[in-house]
Amino acid sequence: MNNTELVEQYRANRVITDAKMLKQLNSPWLFKLFLAGRLPMGFIAGLKVKSVSLEKCEITVPYRWMNQNPFRSTYFAVLAMAGEMSTGMLGMIMTNGSKPSVSMLVTHLEADFVKKATGLTTFTCTEGKQFNEAIERAILTGEGQTFTSTSVGTSETGEVEARFKVEWSFKARLK
Repeated sequence: MNNTELVEQYRANRVITDAKMLKQLNSPWLFKLFLAGRLPMGFIAGLKVKSVSLEKCEITVPYRWMNQNPFRSTYFAVLAMAGEMSTGMLGMIMTNGSKPSVSMLVTHLEADFVKKATGLTTFTCTEGKQFNEAIERAILTGEGQTFTSTSVGTSETGEVEARFKVEWSFKARLK
């Protein structure tokens, strides 16, 4: 099978896998089970899916005693976890159960902290289309591909608190 046919196989398989994965991630109960099993620190920190689609993902993280730093704001690592998740969830939806199989891995992270996070912070990534393009390029070329996604964390009043740029690497397992 040539790589163009593999991309078509990937697209056809996504019709089946995307809907199932989106249903699981948009269910508060199933998402908590996912966190407890796969990302226990996210469960402890109180990460929640506000919304997720193939184009956009919003993850919330509360400011609370467990998540605080000595300066009475949300600890940077907790913010990083939520920011990374809002980007990675888009790639995870598109690679979960994919045929051919595609691996994904964070290869770089940059952060800008703009304002103290002292309440509920919502991280938003709107680059689902670009994730899909990087994954399809990885399948088509047979080589690893990288994509740098951006997640913006805002307060309940809409003020920007943090920005994360997360570089993801995708590699198709063609053998």
